[in-house]
Amino acid sequence: MSEPLFDLSIAALTARMRAGTLSPVALVEAHIDRARALHDRLNIFIETRFEAAREEARVAESRYRRGQAGPLAGIPFSVKEMVSVAGMPQTAGIVARRDVVAERDATVVRRLRRAGGIVLGVTNVPEGGMWMETHNRIYGRTSNPWDPTRTPGGSSGGEGALIAAGGAVFGVGSDVGGSIRIPAAFCGVPGHKPTGGLVPNTGHWPNDGGAGPMLVTGPLARSADDLWLLLGLMAGPDGLDWAVERPPPSGPLMPLDLRGVRVMVAAQNGKVRPRPAVLDGLQRAERALAEAGARLEPPPAGLFDRSLEIYGAALDDLEAAPFDVLIGDGQRISLRRELPRLLVRRSRHTTISLSTVVLQRVADRIFSDRLRTALSTRDALRQQLIDLLGDDGVLLHPAFPRPAPRHRTAMLRPMEFIYSGLFNALNMPSTVMPVGFASNGMPLAVQIIGAPGRDRLTVSVARSLEERLGGWVRADPQL
Repeated sequence: MSEPLFDLSIAALTARMRAGTLSPVALVEAHIDRARALHDRLNIFIETRFEAAREEARVAESRYRRGQAGPLAGIPFSVKEMVSVAGMPQTAGIVARRDVVAERDATVVRRLRRAGGIVLGVTNVPEGGMWMETHNRIYGRTSNPWDPTRTPGGSSGGEGALIAAGGAVFGVGSDVGGSIRIPAAFCGVPGHKPTGGLVPNTGHWPNDGGAGPMLVTGPLARSADDLWLLLGLMAGPDGLDWAVERPPPSGPLMPLDLRGVRVMVAAQNGKVRPRPAVLDGLQRAERALAEAGARLEPPPAGLFDRSLEIYGAALDDLEAAPFDVLIGDGQRISLRRELPRLLVRRSRHTTISLSTVVLQRVADRIFSDRLRTALSTRDALRQQLIDLLGDDGVLLHPAFPRPAPRHRTAMLRPMEFIYSGLFNALNMPSTVMPVGFASNGMPLAVQIIGAPGRDRLTVSVARSLEERLGGWVRADPQL
């Protein structure tokens, strides 16, 4: 099977299958071969279902012959392991959950499979899903396909690595603080964090349908058009997730000509400064959008000065288990017991997870009063941004303040996630689009943020960037 097959969008692949020039069986088999080779190199999967995928590809082939193929018929995809796939593990990388197997498909997985998509397997995540390094004590560490010494991000890190290198046509991720957008940026793939309350989280662990709009489920894919197609299939109420009230988005994306669109370029988020390479990528995107006809406007000064407090307050406001209870699968872990075990490499938890527990407990004691007042600041900032952006404005912002860091070093600057996390707290849609590469060969990306419900606008602006700057380029690690 020729390499260009691994570069094609959903529309291009389904067009070939409808024309009879590409077999779903051949398409799935080719991606199985590539996915297996990528896993051997990068440690991407937690478990695969290749035999079942082959059988489903044969069913898709017969549906194409009968003219009954759905919009994703024969398209192989992958799923972050925290999103349930019937019969597959759903451990969230937590040792206490190592034997947990999902009994049914999550709502989004069921909808994508009903449209004809074929699940290849479930991909690796950080322990408890709470970090930008995809590593846990059950399945180990996942690497970035552009440079295996670097992280693919998290918590949808397995998804980012697989989609970036062409091992699946698209993937399902989730995001409570950047877990779609950080892997998308680090691995150089388009990704979309939907408006909260648009896509059901039913079947996600933790917070199955109960986290409100701060946790979202969304797609990573090869193109902006793919993101828009997938969002339309994934979105809409399911009667189970109480937070989802918005109907699925519909209609085509906006024209590539962006006249009538306003772009506010926000280069910095609070006190965390971006690296020069990231600023270069942002300026590249700014020029491209201006050439497409967008009107550039400066944002108000000091807009994000209290970002960390706002995110901390929003996370604290969730009706969810604390992280130290979550990674203990319902039992509060003992730092007094686990930290000595960590020193002799006998802890069931990763260094990053235990560090996160320490930070959380310190924050609870020291900053509890400030976090409570930050909720009103969050609400005021959200309304300010809604008023500023309106129906025709977006923020152009770094997805992360540096390109993908080397393994184990992301924890040295733990607050950098705020470039993405703030917009979960504000319940705003955000689309990540690659904009080229840094001098070290790692991908650069930006995020486009809109007012709540303006997902069509953010994906449309991302598509205009994709048209002018090239978008996703497949990583090709030595296999």
